[in-house]
Amino acid sequence: MIKKIVLAYSGGLDTSVAIKWLKEKYKTEIIAFCADLGQGENLKLIKEKALKTGASKVYMEDMKEEFARDYVFPMLRANAVYEGSYLLGTSIARPLIAKKQIEIAEKENAEAVAHGATGKGNDQVRFELTYYALRPDVKVIAPWREWQFNSRRSLIDYARRNGIPVSATREKLYSIDRNLFHISYEGGILEDPWKEPPSDMYTMIAPPEKAPDKPVYIEISYKKGNPVALNNKLMSPAAILERLNSIAGKNGIGRVDIVENRYVGIKSRGVYETPGGTVLHLAHRALESIILDREIMHLRDSLITRYSELIYYGYWFSPERFALQNLIDDIQKDVTGTVRVKLYKGNCYIAGRKSPNSLYHHELATFDKEDIYNQKDAEGFIKLNALRLRLKHLLK
Repeated sequence: MIKKIVLAYSGGLDTSVAIKWLKEKYKTEIIAFCADLGQGENLKLIKEKALKTGASKVYMEDMKEEFARDYVFPMLRANAVYEGSYLLGTSIARPLIAKKQIEIAEKENAEAVAHGATGKGNDQVRFELTYYALRPDVKVIAPWREWQFNSRRSLIDYARRNGIPVSATREKLYSIDRNLFHISYEGGILEDPWKEPPSDMYTMIAPPEKAPDKPVYIEISYKKGNPVALNNKLMSPAAILERLNSIAGKNGIGRVDIVENRYVGIKSRGVYETPGGTVLHLAHRALESIILDREIMHLRDSLITRYSELIYYGYWFSPERFALQNLIDDIQKDVTGTVRVKLYKGNCYIAGRKSPNSLYHHELATFDKEDIYNQKDAEGFIKLNALRLRLKHLLK
């Protein structure tokens, strides 16, 4: 018998309905947990809503710094990008929420945890793999896989019948997920990949055509692969993301519209805004270019796809992710320096980079006269590398 359920609660349509539905079906106590990951909502109102809807207790946790420091920044150190475009803003938030849920469940002696993810999406996998990794015997309840509702419209109708206030409407059915790192839009009118998203949908990023006509320059300082300062001002991880989101967003940077491959096998269209993350990703790669040994960089780059898939699929707490992270972080120990970026109408340009650990040697790279590199040595190097290419024709 289940006496308590800890629900990952956002205050949105799905989880608002879930509180009442869980309470009616399981006849048990529902504890709501809302993680403040920088979604910019009034958490006091969300708490009041959860209690009015039927939760017996509500946990509200400010986790912005932990999210940025222990989840977003390790991912940025790895240059993680899923399928060439997606910076994994939703994916990286789920393991942290699920970890805290398990901690609350243990504190409250709750037998079960629940989430509002659908049976078609990735989030159900991300939540549940984390649950089982941290508490193997926990009971997991996924309302979307059990209840009678078959669409967001039916959820809206249920909410209205039961006096549950929700912001979603029949006209704006797309799903929104926001945190300190990004904001995503899925479903509803976006399900037709041929249709352009409505201009009033975007939240964090100005349209490039409305961005300022004058470029903005920013200097980002890094230490061991992590950004630590903007324009020589030391800032916390969360503060850096917040500040860059504001600056890059005003300059129209960080919007992505993709059709991605979900882990369950469905193709899905997602529209994402990741302004600060886009700038940090590009700046980090620029700094690495003058510091990392060629073969080390190529080895790391060969692992980016695998690392990104682990996050997207929900394996943050897997042994293989920990192993890759250890390798990546060892590679990052010398990635210290400063990058200057130019932001202008939707584009982020690298304007300069410098580091005390730079392997860039001006006297070697120059086309002017120098006495270090003997250009005649290149002839033997080329012939040795051409040997296998020549043999095929010589043997004929």
